[in-house]
Amino acid sequence: MVDSPAAKLLLAPLSLLYGAGVSFRNWAYRRGILRGISFSVPVISVGNLSVGGAGKTPHIEYLIRLLDPYLNIATLSRGYRRKTRGFLVVEPGMGVEEVGDEPLQYARKFPGVMVTVAEERAFGIPEIVGRRPDTQLVLLDDAFQHRAVQPGLNILLTQYALPFTRDYLLPSGRLREWRSGYERADVIVVSKCPPELDRAAADALIEEIAPLPHQRVFFSYYAYAAPYYLLDHRYRLRMEQGIDVLLISAIANTDYLASYLSRLSRDRPLHLLEYADHHYFSASDLVNLREKFGKLDGKHRAIITTEKDAMRLDVHRDYIAAERLPVFVLPVEVRFHFGEGPVFDQLVRDYLQGFEA
Repeated sequence: MVDSPAAKLLLAPLSLLYGAGVSFRNWAYRRGILRGISFSVPVISVGNLSVGGAGKTPHIEYLIRLLDPYLNIATLSRGYRRKTRGFLVVEPGMGVEEVGDEPLQYARKFPGVMVTVAEERAFGIPEIVGRRPDTQLVLLDDAFQHRAVQPGLNILLTQYALPFTRDYLLPSGRLREWRSGYERADVIVVSKCPPELDRAAADALIEEIAPLPHQRVFFSYYAYAAPYYLLDHRYRLRMEQGIDVLLISAIANTDYLASYLSRLSRDRPLHLLEYADHHYFSASDLVNLREKFGKLDGKHRAIITTEKDAMRLDVHRDYIAAERLPVFVLPVEVRFHFGEGPVFDQLVRDYLQGFEA
């Protein structure tokens, strides 16, 4: 997002032009000129109004963990920045350039789930059902603006640090559409909240969002586990006080993660090596990583990355092994504040139990 008021002012005409195009498209859907397709299989969409950084992947994984023991689940993603086209079923042994980092992450973590990619979700869902007729649920990843499909349950994420109510349209802000787009959501999840959140602060944000009568607002945060070694997941890193951490990351927003690691390292500074979201790490990037790591002077040192970044670093595993780089992956799971996890779970179950084809 552009921070300078002057730059925002200069970009405002472009934002208005962009917003006009979005408004026309949404008007066409409201008037029935364009129509979203409903399917005979339950569809849950997880998305946001802004570009990246709201935590869609961990929330999709939350739903998988919740429902995989009981249902045959398929996920459908666009496969952002993949170098292939069309519908593909993602296998754990595929490369990140074939299918994208997030789908590959799902496939490797949840082998019982059918993970798929397709540019057009309206064509992808029939492909899923055709190839696996016993599919009982399709999870759409980042499809809030993909209105060609009408999901049965529409979950909208918005970051606690930058809710959509305080954001602006592209390019002066990060919003993909006008703030009023939130009205299409069935559930709003304020994501990446502080681990400790005051109820009064949450209520103030609910008032700011102004949910419609049919909408329920939840507040989620991340629970991080012990980092595991990229080349052998059996080995875990003890995040003891005084460790020097070099964080290498190519995600939309590292602030939340960096804050967590800074609290752990305490008296030691956190070193950052950041790239654009979904960046494919090159051989020169790995050389740069080795050089920066070599400059850390602490007795205990480690390189930490995210699970999504690990999918793109994995292609360099031979180099990482040869240079003995201690690259550890930080796993994360979603938790809900105020003991409302069971309430969220039941809301999802109620949708599935009440679904009628």
